[in-house]
Amino acid sequence: MHTSLALLLELGLILVALSALGTAARRFGLPAIPLYLVAGLALGEGGIAPAPAAGGFVEAGASIGVVLLLLTLGLEFSTAEFTHSLRRHVPSAALDLLLGAGPGAVAGWLLGLDAVGVLALAGATWVSSSGVIARLLGDLRRLGNRETPAVLAVLVMEDFAMAVYLPVLAVLVAGGTWWQAALGVLVAVTAVAGAFLVAHRFGRHVNRWLAHPDAEQLMLRVLGVTLVVAALAEFANVSAAVGAFLVGLTLTGEAAERTRRVLSPLRDLFAAAFFLAIGFAVSPAELLPGLPVALALAAVGAAGKVATGWYAARRDGSARRGRLRAGTALIARGEFSVVISGLVGATHPGLGPLITAYVLVLATSGPLITRWLGAPAGSTTAAPR
Repeated sequence: MHTSLALLLELGLILVALSALGTAARRFGLPAIPLYLVAGLALGEGGIAPAPAAGGFVEAGASIGVVLLLLTLGLEFSTAEFTHSLRRHVPSAALDLLLGAGPGAVAGWLLGLDAVGVLALAGATWVSSSGVIARLLGDLRRLGNRETPAVLAVLVMEDFAMAVYLPVLAVLVAGGTWWQAALGVLVAVTAVAGAFLVAHRFGRHVNRWLAHPDAEQLMLRVLGVTLVVAALAEFANVSAAVGAFLVGLTLTGEAAERTRRVLSPLRDLFAAAFFLAIGFAVSPAELLPGLPVALALAAVGAAGKVATGWYAARRDGSARRGRLRAGTALIARGEFSVVISGLVGATHPGLGPLITAYVLVLATSGPLITRWLGAPAGSTTAAPR
């Protein structure tokens, strides 16, 4: 079997560089995510040190990374408690839609975009990044915090909403008919409802089969089932992240704890690929024309997410510090906005760079804002990892 020398060399150098960046981040008490995103810009197309041979691995690894991040996030909760949280946070989701999509829609109208462009920009400014936020909550040791279920409820309802939004946007961009869009929505909603029903009614049977005493068998079974469910979710126009999250919800007790231990190294490796990939395929020069508008939208979008998280955490009875942590945690944008950018890139050439610049600004600044504004009073360093 022939192995590419360039691939091995580039991947090796990338991993060493990420290790150095992660060490520097821990040294100064910062999240490593912004540094990984900047590294992706430097190593990607048009960067100062492009690594083209590693591009395929980074792209594939990114897809696995977001799946593993949401799987391990789902391991922290049960289906019953999370379903209860979702019902309680329907008003939070409504506020999130208003404050998240509203600025994008207004900006699209002011920029003179057509209806499809306005819809695309509204979606891109609305949806937070489940992958970035999942890693951030873990890095900052906040998975057990009182406000975290509120944050997750908002994120998952956004992901569910994407099951309706993305099929409609894809059909409109392609010039399809209303019945094609309706069919896509019906398939996606049916898939989500079916997955939740299986997780809730038959979760204990799935948990018993997956919970093998041998660590290797546990890893192979959980990872294999998660990837299959994620693929089926994507096929039904539902986010792969939602499928992975539901698999995590079905694992409880000792099985969940053992799965976390077994999959943690894989999650960290592929999560790094996910953060790299956000900036990897972007040419920094293409971002400059839309940067002023992106910065203005980012400021409004960050304020809207803080308000949403504050309201959601207040509904759960969190104190002021917890409400602020919840709001700042929702700031980062990521994978869904990048997907939207890809959908409309050919028909709206100026919109793709604007959305990408917006994503990079908030994916980079969001974790830093979360770390600084959400830290306990008097704290100067992040929890070590």
